[in-house]
Amino acid sequence: MLTLIPIVLYLCCGSLLFMRLTRPSLAATITKQHILLLAGIAILLHGVMLYQHLFTSTGIDIHFYNVLSLVAWLVALLLGLTAITMRIECLGIVVFPFAALIMLLGYLPAESHLLGYHIKSGMLLHILLSILAYSLLSIAAVQALLLYIQDYHLHNKHPGGFIRALPPLETMEILLFRIIGLGFIVLSIALLSGMFYLENMFAQHIAHKTILSLIAWLLFAVLLWGRWQFGWRGRVAIRWTYSGFILLMLAYFGSKFVVELLLNR
Repeated sequence: MLTLIPIVLYLCCGSLLFMRLTRPSLAATITKQHILLLAGIAILLHGVMLYQHLFTSTGIDIHFYNVLSLVAWLVALLLGLTAITMRIECLGIVVFPFAALIMLLGYLPAESHLLGYHIKSGMLLHILLSILAYSLLSIAAVQALLLYIQDYHLHNKHPGGFIRALPPLETMEILLFRIIGLGFIVLSIALLSGMFYLENMFAQHIAHKTILSLIAWLLFAVLLWGRWQFGWRGRVAIRWTYSGFILLMLAYFGSKFVVELLLNR
């Protein structure tokens, strides 16, 4: 029953943000601070429950839904903290309902996948950095989605509705590349830590993860270079962002989904 509280709060936050964007007259009544307060409570409760699910008496349970919930929680946390000082709370329209959906998926049965508490600190660091990098680039993917919608409406001369409430297109693009740049740095460190702490990054059971992650890293590197060298923006940037994001998603969640949920049935 307690799990329903953060789910409801997440959905309320997403709904309130949508109302603020579609009806600007409500901005004075439904303030950003009120929404972030509700989101903070949801994130706190989500974190407590996630901790209880992850850390068992025998080890750290990193089965598919737990890791998905961890990413959703981290994305919501990063968004909430950043929105305090930056105007990016509009991303919560996607992020908060997604977090609620992931929490609901936690009710589905899944086989435990335990990491013993004797795991080396270097390996744990690699795992955490990988999850942080994926979370940051997930926020970039949401930002790219809003940027695409904004760009589409402006090019088709339909700037009304919630588009008016979004920051200017140039500001949205600058924010997108800042998030991608930070995610790229963390992803680079995560890959380097894997080279140091994994015995063989191209071992059969993780070779696909390594190869897909390296290709994704290369795509983000080219995107950032293209932005710096040629001023890439708009739909070009969005396409490259989603290409890299999808590869990262397949690198981890694709394999976990197949192994833990399909092959174990």
